[in-house]
Amino acid sequence: MSATENRSAALMMTGAMAAFAAEDMFLKLAAVSMPPGEVLVINGLIGGGIFALLALRRGERVFSMDALRGAALVRNLAEAVAAFTYLLALAIVPLALASALLQATPLVITAGAALFLGETVGWRRWLSIIIGFIGVLVILNPWQAGIDIAGLAMLVCVIALAVRDLITRRMPVHLGTMSLSAWGVLASAPAGGLLMLALGDSFVLPDPGQSLVLLGAVLFGLIGYYSVIEAMRIGEVSAVAPFRYTRLVFSVVLAVAFLGESLSLHVVAGSGLVIFSGLYMFARNRKARLPRKVSSG
Repeated sequence: MSATENRSAALMMTGAMAAFAAEDMFLKLAAVSMPPGEVLVINGLIGGGIFALLALRRGERVFSMDALRGAALVRNLAEAVAAFTYLLALAIVPLALASALLQATPLVITAGAALFLGETVGWRRWLSIIIGFIGVLVILNPWQAGIDIAGLAMLVCVIALAVRDLITRRMPVHLGTMSLSAWGVLASAPAGGLLMLALGDSFVLPDPGQSLVLLGAVLFGLIGYYSVIEAMRIGEVSAVAPFRYTRLVFSVVLAVAFLGESLSLHVVAGSGLVIFSGLYMFARNRKARLPRKVSSG
């Protein structure tokens, strides 16, 4: 990957994180007034349908068996698991806390890129990954009240998101970005149905206010989803992944400004460790790409 491609991918990833933070805020608002599973079903069907139409408009193949087997199938399953666990947690815990736990995703992605994609990750970045995971433990604060169902759901969500993003780089070339997005977003619909069964919820008809909130979630989700797929396709994983940390900044601002949330000390401290480790990994990655100077003496 060239430096220009990595810069473009980094900017795209930052924009995706801003869009996802806005989507999370709308999903949080919807999940506290409607069954969380129903929110996933509606979001998946509408968002997936829009992506399918865009894919067809661009001449991409949407209804292809290639999207339901091999790496594409694994990616869709990972997307469904991530959607299921994230909205389950989002309905229980504050947005700022859920977003803080999501910051572990680049750590898992970077480790996965080294283990499964053959990217070079030195011992310093491995150490930063360990420090980041310590930060995750600080955020979860298990020594005070243990790890509850929301914490476990977020851990599973992080692993599923990492699998999704890593497998994106193994997609067949003929599967376009829009068709990949369509199947990925549609995968949240059956996940939502399973969540409704697990919680014993029934469908309710959204009122006008809830409909506007759902529309906002769909709109920002579409923007974020497309941008993150493009970023992972054109940029090096270990170079682009750390920019996922910007999601926490956007989420905290929205949570405090619009949801009236406040940050606890353990969330701030743990997030600081995670972000520090991510920024260090990015710095080490840039240094590793710089050409070594050759002595003339």
